[in-house]
Amino acid sequence: MENSLITSQMLDALVCYCGQISVTRTSWTENNPSRRFQGCRFYGRSDSCDYFSWVDPPPHPRYKLVINGLLRKANNNRNGEMKMQRLVKLHQIVLGVFVLGFSDSQICNLKWCGSM
Repeated sequence: MENSLITSQMLDALVCYCGQISVTRTSWTENNPSRRFQGCRFYGRSDSCDYFSWVDPPPHPRYKLVINGLLRKANNNRNGEMKMQRLVKLHQIVLGVFVLGFSDSQICNLKWCGSM
């Protein structure tokens, strides 16, 4: 436990080319999923010194395959959940129309009736 503490402190103390303390970030690209790196705290801005250094070794090909597969599943689940929420809202609207007994002209006034 003490070794990992020392390593964390050492990582936090790395100074980039512009003299600022660099920050540890995690890459989530397909080639480097969950791989940590040190970089300039101003990365992405015009005043960045572009300091960059990998903290972790390159991931094993099998590790990349597994992590990327899990990330795709998580994203698909999230997208499926959002679609399901939209479908539930649509069903609530349709149910409301039937329960409240709107006439055809009142339904068209809801602006989702297009060419009726």
